[in-house]
Amino acid sequence: MPESLEKFSRLVVIGGSAGGVAAVRKLLGELRAPLAFPVLIVLHRMKNVDSRLDLVLQKFTEVPLSEVEDKQLIAPNHIYIAPPNYHVYVEKAGYFALSSDELVNFSRPSIDVSMESIAQVMGKGALGVVLTGANDDGSAGLKAIESKGGLALIQDPSDAEIPRMPEAAMRAVPDAPVLPLSLIAQFLNEYNANNIPPTD
Repeated sequence: MPESLEKFSRLVVIGGSAGGVAAVRKLLGELRAPLAFPVLIVLHRMKNVDSRLDLVLQKFTEVPLSEVEDKQLIAPNHIYIAPPNYHVYVEKAGYFALSSDELVNFSRPSIDVSMESIAQVMGKGALGVVLTGANDDGSAGLKAIESKGGLALIQDPSDAEIPRMPEAAMRAVPDAPVLPLSLIAQFLNEYNANNIPPTD
């Protein structure tokens, strides 16, 4: 782990498409603060539309939440939202980088792009979650996280508004736990409780 990332040893990335906003709202409402790690949420969004999704989602969590800015330092106990029309990368120096490179899986931001970047930087400290959606974005990224020793979670297709994205993730990472949203939230809370840094 690069020395600049010692302020957090784990990073959670959550990806979704159609139905994803509702799914994320439910997850955030069940997450217990403070978080020992940062969370990056990548949702397929309409480009050039300022929906202020950060303000909408902040209402459902006590954890500080904001849209990613280029070259922004990453901090634990913070939830970041990928902005519309930009891919989000994590750099080894511990900050985000935005890119307007070509669409991946017809999407920008792409879940695969962010997950693959996080897998490369965080290794075993990466945890990826694929939620509801109507295409295959996220499956390659989740596989990359698993291949680097990180953890992968998939929303149960029967619990998803649109099952295609979790079904694709299941084919790519057949050993990943497949859980309804309520149990994904429970898993994340347990993951957090086991990694809260010691108090002074």
